[in-house]
Parts: sequence; C-alpha cells; structure tokens
Amino acid sequence: MPQAEHIFFDLDGTLTDPKLGITRCLQFALAQMGEPVPDTQALTWCIGPPLLDSFAQLVGVDRAQQGVDLYRERFAEVGLFENDPYPKIHDTLESIAQRGHVLFVASSKPKVFVDRILDRFKLMEFFSQTYGSNLDGSLTDKSELLAHALQHSGAARENSLMIGDRKHDAIGARNNQMDFVGVLYGYGDQAEFDNLGIDELVHNHADLLTVLS
Repeated sequence: MPQAEHIFFDLDGTLTDPKLGITRCLQFALAQMGEPVPDTQALTWCIGPPLLDSFAQLVGVDRAQQGVDLYRERFAEVGLFENDPYPKIHDTLESIAQRGHVLFVASSKPKVFVDRILDRFKLMEFFSQTYGSNLDGSLTDKSELLAHALQHSGAARENSLMIGDRKHDAIGARNNQMDFVGVLYGYGDQAEFDNLGIDELVHNHADLLTVLS
C-alpha cells in the first residue's frame, strides 16, 4: 500500500462502539411507531449504513423519515453518549499522527453528532477536520461524503486512505480512487469485504500501525 499522507476514519465501529446507543434509539423509534421491536442483536446490521436506508427496510420508505426523526429525538439527548471508544484507540491515533499522517473523520452520521461524540471522548484533538452528513439527509452516501471531504480538505486522493468497518466505507473509497483498509473488530465481517475484493484487513486497530508503516 502506498504511503498515505491523509487518513480518513469512519466513526461508528472504527473509533467507537456505538451498539448500545444506536440499537436503543432504533427500539425507541419503532416502539413509538407501533412497530415490532427486535432485540439488540437483531438490529446491529443498522450500524454503519445511512439511517434513512435502515428505516426504509424496517418500516418502509413512506415512514422512514418519521423513524429517523423519532430516533434522533432520543439520540440527541441520550443515545450519542451510550457509546464507548475502543480500548487504547487514543494510543493508536497518537502513534499514527506522530508518524506524520494527517487525520480526518468521515462519517455518515450528522456532523453535529460526530463532533459532540469526539469531544465527549477526547478524540477530537487527533483530527484536523471532521466530515459528516447534514441533518437534511445530504452527504449520507459515503461516496458523496468522501468526495466532499477530499475537495474541502485539499487532500490528494492518490495519497489518501479510508479506514472503516463496513462495505459502504470500502465502496466510498473505491468510488473516489482512494486506498482502503477494513477493520474486522467493528460491525462488518470478512464475507462483506471478500465480496468487494478487499484484502487489506486488520483484526485490531493497533494492527493499523503495521499496515501504515
């Protein structure tokens, strides 16, 4: 893999484990809508994809925005902090930054929530800029988000790398001619990346130090 000067990190499933907050907010929204409420494990597939897409599958396209609005009602006050940084992720980020890489966050989560989460868990200091979607639903597609991030940051795509745990991260990187590393400690799995022909994978975020050496 070429030396990547600019590194873009996904948030959910890559820097932090958001399982509790996301699934509880999904359950809250579904209950408010009078829908069946799956257990936590049955909702983990919703971690990573754009929220509107997940609700379209859960309740149908016509009611998906209502689901998003109810989800955010709880998430904005409680759910975003029902979240944990992966153990020693601060040490990994510090080591990567000390090697001269410029770090960014690129998440399909609304930027207003991305920044609050990073601030809460003392992760913001490692990143030159953060990129997220807008509350109106724009920039939730990872390809569009990364195109925006590359343009705004001035990072050259041939010297940029995306790190994430789901296929959406890999597809977004590919569509922007960026290198990609998949992490298997989040919410994607080996088969998800195998289907895309992704073979640069790590099982622990500390392994990134080897990949990026």
